[in-house]
Order: sequence, then C-alpha cells, then structure tokens
Amino acid sequence: MPPKARGPLQLVHREVDNIRGQLQSLLKDVQNKVESKEESFRRCTELKISAEKTLKHLTKLTKADEIAPVGHYDQRKLEEVGRLRNILEQLNNLSDKLSPPGTSAEPDPGDSEKEDSEEETEESDEDDSDEAANDENQKNQSQAVNAPRESEPCIYTALSDFKGDQEGDLTIQLGETLKIIRKTSDGWWLAENTKGERGVVPRTYLKIGSNLNDGKDEDDEEEESDETEEEKEESDELSNNDDDKQSCAPKTNWSTFRKALTEIDATDVLSAMGAIPSGFRPSTLSKLLEEEGDKYKGSRYMQPELSQSQLSFSDLFLDPDTGKVRSRQTRTCVCFTLWSCKKIPKPGVALQVLSRHIRLCAFDGIRVLSNIHTVRATYSSKKPRVWLFSPRTSGVTPSLLDGDCFLRCDTDNPGLGILFELGVTFIRNSTGERGDLSCGWAFFKLSDDAGNPVPNRTYEIPVCGGTPYETNVDVEGAPSPPSTAGKFYQMLKAQRQPKLIVKFKTPNSRLKTQLSLLPDTLVHCLNCIPLLAMYRQLLADALLVDRPTMQNADLIFNPVLAAFPALVDQPDMLDAVRTAWMDAHSTMKWSQKREEAQVKEKFTQTFLSSVSLLLYSSSMPPYRWADASSEERRSRLISSTLEALKKARGKTGSLEALTDPAATHVAFDISEMTFDLLREAR
Repeated sequence: MPPKARGPLQLVHREVDNIRGQLQSLLKDVQNKVESKEESFRRCTELKISAEKTLKHLTKLTKADEIAPVGHYDQRKLEEVGRLRNILEQLNNLSDKLSPPGTSAEPDPGDSEKEDSEEETEESDEDDSDEAANDENQKNQSQAVNAPRESEPCIYTALSDFKGDQEGDLTIQLGETLKIIRKTSDGWWLAENTKGERGVVPRTYLKIGSNLNDGKDEDDEEEESDETEEEKEESDELSNNDDDKQSCAPKTNWSTFRKALTEIDATDVLSAMGAIPSGFRPSTLSKLLEEEGDKYKGSRYMQPELSQSQLSFSDLFLDPDTGKVRSRQTRTCVCFTLWSCKKIPKPGVALQVLSRHIRLCAFDGIRVLSNIHTVRATYSSKKPRVWLFSPRTSGVTPSLLDGDCFLRCDTDNPGLGILFELGVTFIRNSTGERGDLSCGWAFFKLSDDAGNPVPNRTYEIPVCGGTPYETNVDVEGAPSPPSTAGKFYQMLKAQRQPKLIVKFKTPNSRLKTQLSLLPDTLVHCLNCIPLLAMYRQLLADALLVDRPTMQNADLIFNPVLAAFPALVDQPDMLDAVRTAWMDAHSTMKWSQKREEAQVKEKFTQTFLSSVSLLLYSSSMPPYRWADASSEERRSRLISSTLEALKKARGKTGSLEALTDPAATHVAFDISEMTFDLLREAR
C-alpha cells in the first residue's frame, strides 16, 4: 500500500520541527563554544531566512489547499504560526548576541518603521529639556548592540491556568499578574511573570488589568521610586554587557501597573462605539469549544469511559438476559424545551450577525461538567428583541433548531444546574473580523435548598449580563438600581429584565428507556435519542461481545463506530442519518422490527449507503459554524444524494448512485473503517 500523501499544513509542521531542531543544535553549540562566533552568526542568519520563508508560505495557505479534510484547520494553522514566531524571536535575540561589534541584526521592515516613528517622537522631545537630549544620546549609543525595541508593555491578569506544552511557552496560573512584552496578530503574546520568566501565552487566557491594590502610602511610594532608580541602573549595566542580559530579570514597574489599570478593554471600546450593548462579553462557552479541542464536544461524551483500572468500562455494560445495553440511572436526568427569549438587546449596525443561538451545558457555578450543546434561534426583524426556538417546518425539524433537549449528569454536586449562554456570531463590517459574543447568561439550579428536584413546569429565568463568573452585571435596557431600592423598583426591573422561557417536562416510558441507554453525562436534543441509543448498542456489541478478550485492544473493523462520533458534532449530517433511517425503518415489516439483530443490520446498511458516501465525499465542504455559503452547499449535496439513494432503493441499479463518476471521494484512510479503542475511549 503506497504511503499516504501529506497535506501542505502537515509538511509545514515537519519544516517547523526541522527548524526547531536546528535551532536547539545551534543554541547548544553556542553555549559550548564549539565553533567561532562568525560561523554561529552565519548559521543563525541562514536559519532565520529559512524560518521567515516558511512563515510567509504558511500565511498564504488556506483550507482549500489541503488534499483531504483537516479538523480544526484554523486552530492548527495558528499554532504553527505561533511556533514560527517564537523561533524567530529566539533567532533575533541570538543574532543580536552574535552580531559583530558596531553592527546589529537586520530587523523586520515593520519593526524599523516603528523604530523610526519612535525615534522621531523622541527627537521632538529633545527640545523640552537638556536632560532629554542627554538621555537620547545615551540611548543612541546603546542601540548599536541592542535588539530592536519591543512594544510598550502592559499588565494583564490570567483568567485560567495554562500549562506550556512546547518550548517557549510560559506556564501561568489563575489570577497571576503578567507583563505583556509584545502583542502579535496570531494571538500568542510574549509575556513576563513576576519572577522574570518569559514565554508566549494565548491572549484568550488574559484579561487587562491586575488584582493589585492601588492604594499605597508614602513609604510604599518611596520604596517604589527607589526600585525604579535601581531598575534604571540595572538596565544601563545590562545594555553594556550582553552576556548578562538573559541572566538578570527586570523588576516589576509599578508605574506600568498603574497605567494598565486605567486602560479600557476592547469590549468596552466596542460598547462605547455603540457596536454592542454594555452587558455583552466575549463568549465563554464558544471559547471553550474552540480552544479545548474535543473536550467539550458531544462526540467525546459518546465514547465509552474506561474504569480506574483501565481494564474495563465504567459506563458501558451488557445485560446478560436481553443481550442489550444495561440501563443506567443517573443522579440527574431532565427533559426541557426552550420556548423563547424576550427583551434581548441587539448589536449595533457596525456588526453583521451571522447566528443567534443558545449554548447550554451542565454547570455547578465553577466548572462545565458536560458537553456544550448549541441550539440556534429563529429571528424576525419585526420583533428584534425576541428569539424563538423549534420553528414549525415541513418534515423533520433540524436538530440545530430543535429546542427539545435533555440533560444527563451523574455528579452529586448539590449546586448542579443548567447554564444557558445567549450568544451571537458576528462579522465586523469595518475590518471583516469574525467573533462570538455573549448577550447574557442564565443559570437554572435543578434542585432546591433541601436537595429535592425542581417540579416540572414553565420557568421564566432572568438573563444577566457579563459572564457566568461575574455578578451584578445588568444587560442594557434593565434599569439601574436607585439608592433606595423598593418594591416599585423590583417590579420595574422584573418587567424590563431579559428572560429565557424554559419548560421542564416528564418524559414518557419509551423515552425514559432510551435515555437510560445513553452515557452518564450528555446534553443533546430529544429527536436524536434513537440514533444515539442505537450507536451505544452497536458499541456494546463490538466491545463487550465480539472482542476475543476484555484486554484485547486491536483495531475493530466497524465503519459505523468509526464514523458516527464525527456526525454528533455536525448537525446537518446527523439529520441526514436520521432522515435516511426513518425512511428505511418505515419500509421494514413488523416482524423484522421485533428482531433486534435485523434492526441493527438494517441500520448499518442504511448508514453505509448514505452518510458514509457523504462524509468522505470530496465535494462536501468542511463543516464550519455559522458559514451561510458552506451550510447551503452542504444542504444541497445532502438532499440531492439522499433523494438519489431513495429513488434507487430496491432497484437493480441501486449502486449507480454510489459509483457515479461525478461523485468523487477523498483518498481512502484506514481510520474510515476501523475503531481504535485506545484512541477513542475516555
């Protein structure tokens, strides 16, 4: 079998690894003084040219250049850009250290333009005082051997823990204060902690400002001035001695902290421009979906979970009497319907809204305990402040628009509830920037103070502004509390407060039976329960019945198990499976429906003859959230393929739709047909 062809992004990944290996070898040779300084400088220059060429090539790559679909393409591309920029930064520092006296490393054109503008500003300040002129002369003398000046630092606070996986990353902790040395467009910023350690961190983990107290007495100010003088003396010494530059860490500059506290967040700037209401924030749940891989996706929670010994499963068992998946009752299992949202502010005209939706998950006030499920809202310009769900459509309601959902969660936390985040996906008209905003959030606790489950009825849940980790943030339109809040204010606020209307209901006996077959923790729509239950049954057959031993971890030939989890994160493909299975199930006789083996065989045949053809078709655009053109192309291809298969069913030429020369497929990969237990199990 010939080797599988590698795509452009994978080739760039190999080039970056090669450049990184050469850099490590060069740094080791410089440290051990294996070769002359001139030879090391030549190698550093050649390596820098190679890295810049690779970066230029990487920035021009698009998803269309790939020979096969690549999951999380944009995120992987950003990771490679961040790695290359980190390598270039290390090469620049090394080049400055190795450059001969009287010369400097060749800076980037953008950096030279910034330096020219900064020098012009400094020259204009020379007329103010003689001391500024003397400082300028000293600065010009030291610029001959120093690296290009970095952008002005500012102070940020870490919003979450981040563990650096690669060399050059900076490990940070929640609440830690960082000084940002350089901001880059790829989202990986060069930061420095209070210990003097430097590295790159993702900007999404940072929030501007610090948790330090500004209130300082006169003694603190005197100590601060002494520290500032010491820092100036140390910086002068470091500028004269390049060898000691990396060994000495600069101290914290309190004036920078004070300045950072007065700066305005980017969201506040958009709010001041009228682009977004004051209570809007960057979407918390969207950020988790984008940055955490498959950690919060439904496909991960559909996979079996290994026990603590790693030798069996903790949530997948077989009933020996019936041969089916054993029913499992969880601590929390609720069914509910999203009805509508009222009095939701709308973004300004500067933003083009691509999608209005609700993301929901199990939440205990601190952590997300389940997958994140998304339901898109129906919007009408006649009622711009009202969002509706589950529109009346002909045929089957798409799962993306279906507000009938369920939640299963096996945690014993008494504060467990459902977190609803109202969000919009937008494009900024002036810059073309794409992003996700939270229009507010609502939290509904599933038990009362005594630990009893809440009764099933319709609830109006108030929507708060900000993020789930903020308190007392009002959405625009809600009245501000007066100095003496009374009953009148309470009534006024309740009337103008944005609300989410949710109806909790009791499932019927058949639905309860199917729910008990699902994983212990999962959030999804009700109409997909039969498909999810069928997948769990096929999973139990393959892992608990057909395997030679429980310790056997060989690849399992089963195309359904290999492909189905990917469909859970693609609502339109999941709807295609549901439609094809409903048509096939309706043609079965009653005696066949009673035989479990025949039902599973029919489902497998339907899956292979419909969705497998679509999933690996080269004409199928990759799934992208809130992309109208991609969604329309995928919808046309899905409907035309299913219609052709429906017409050909039962005829002698039923395979013509599969062997049509116009239907091209991506290159075959063994993962399309095999289920890897070691890779997929949680």
